[in-house]
Amino acid sequence: MLRRQKATRPSARGERHSAAWGKRLSMVMLLATGIAFAQGSNHRIAPELSKLLAQARVGSAQNQTVRVIVQYRQVPSAAHYAMMQSRGGRLHAKLHMIKGAAFTIPASALPALEADPEVASVSIDHSLKGMDDYTDSAMNASAVWNAGYDGTGVGVAVIDSGINDTHSDLWVTGKSTSRVVYHQDFTGTTTYQGVKQVWDTYGHGTHVAGIIGGNGNKSAGRLAGVAPNVSLIDLRVLDANGSGTDSMVIAAIQQAIALKSTYNIKVINLSLGRGISVGYAQDPLCQAVESAWNNGIVVVAAAGNFGRISVNGSNGYGTVAAPGNDPLVLTVGAMKSAGTYTRTDDQIASYSSKGPTTYDHVVKPDVVAPGNMVVSLDAHGSTLEAEYPGNEVAGNHTSHDYFSLSGTSMATPAVAGGVALLLQQNPALTPDQIKARLMKTAYKTFPTSTTATDPTTGQTYTSYYDLFTVGAGYVDLAAAMSSNDLTPLTVGAALSPSATFNASTGTVTLSNGNSTVASSSVVWGTSVVWGSSVVWGTNVSGSSVVWGTSVVWGSSVTSGFSVVWGSSSGTSATSVVWGASSLGAFSGTDSEQ
Repeated sequence: MLRRQKATRPSARGERHSAAWGKRLSMVMLLATGIAFAQGSNHRIAPELSKLLAQARVGSAQNQTVRVIVQYRQVPSAAHYAMMQSRGGRLHAKLHMIKGAAFTIPASALPALEADPEVASVSIDHSLKGMDDYTDSAMNASAVWNAGYDGTGVGVAVIDSGINDTHSDLWVTGKSTSRVVYHQDFTGTTTYQGVKQVWDTYGHGTHVAGIIGGNGNKSAGRLAGVAPNVSLIDLRVLDANGSGTDSMVIAAIQQAIALKSTYNIKVINLSLGRGISVGYAQDPLCQAVESAWNNGIVVVAAAGNFGRISVNGSNGYGTVAAPGNDPLVLTVGAMKSAGTYTRTDDQIASYSSKGPTTYDHVVKPDVVAPGNMVVSLDAHGSTLEAEYPGNEVAGNHTSHDYFSLSGTSMATPAVAGGVALLLQQNPALTPDQIKARLMKTAYKTFPTSTTATDPTTGQTYTSYYDLFTVGAGYVDLAAAMSSNDLTPLTVGAALSPSATFNASTGTVTLSNGNSTVASSSVVWGTSVVWGSSVVWGTNVSGSSVVWGTSVVWGSSVTSGFSVVWGSSSGTSATSVVWGASSLGAFSGTDSEQ
């Protein structure tokens, strides 16, 4: 697995972020102070477009354009595209999986789209970016390898900035044949600085691919990935700056589903995301990941790197990103090593995003995994290599073989590789069974809280080990492989539950089966899935009480509470962390040392 050179490790308890973190934090803080538009409108136009729609109605939006995803009531036909063209729209991508397409349209076309009975919804085609050892010991991977599992025969789709498979760690062992069996670019950026594009000019996707399936060829096996013989499918959606859009990701997911049988694609890795502007049921990106899940593909998504953001005392709660906010997908937060091979002293990374999710209050992340200062493959000539030369780590020969990055982007592929091992052992497991098994068997022994100090700024962060921070616990692959639990076989989807605040009692409880995704949900058995240490309080009338009146971010009357839970009426209409206009982008360069 991915071991970091111990000699290069700074203080085990200190935390340091790259220069990019400060800029990212400032940007997100500005976004976080925005006020969200109210939910519940019957209009076809998403709330985030309301201001532009109002301007278009009075003729004050002349010469303005906006990139949108339009979803129709049926799969769009040539007539739909012709109608959009007549309204001044320019087609970018056909997204038939969600009965939609991506267009750039003049703002003046919004009123016509709102009135069009063929249109189901119009939303912004958001921009997004990639989110940026002892890992094998923490996840108990070596026991799985010793049992003979290495990911052989399983395909993992990496939807990221591309994969540079000139790195021999991605070749078939002993041969020069690449295990990256398919490449496709969805960015449309065929050149970069006048040079013909290689598959990964940013450097993030290659690093992610190495965590999933590098074989350690250039490090005598020391720096192998979780599933070192897995097949990789490269679907490039992030450009040389780590930027992409919703429609690019949706098109890539659509292609992964189409290629499922050809390459036995069982897993999609999404180490990327953006802010949440609507509930998951209205979000086309979430609809796309649900489609993949319902087609038998396990979708593993990063929680986000915004756990240090404290808006009005919210302590980083409510910062999970889309599509990790969807209750079906397996959402991953990041842990950090304490410089030992045992996981008993590992701690949550303070930047790891926390739930509950904006609008829907879904309990996320689902699990946590190692994601701090992870050493994986270096993509030569990439943006990240140029910006952070101090992150290079030598293999057997050169200092350019490996690279260190931190973030939930790195924890996510560690879990995706683990999923590949489980599916090699039992190919019949469904995505819901995989998710339930990993959550139930996760390591659940944590302290009540820990603190970390940034040595650069001197700022101290306190993390609490509740289910909105660590989910069901630390992934334990050996325990998951040893489990014979096939739940949920007949009881429905493995939906992450929602949290509900009861103002009259001052308590928060978990509820299942209230999703539009499936008619029923797994009866998780809260103490089994999350463990007693992360579910505070006692069971009352069969409902699991998460905590009482003294919640981790203050009492129910504080401003910090309202940031996450919304107004006193229980809606998310005010003071949500992300805000309706958020186009927040994540980077894989955030680090904590």
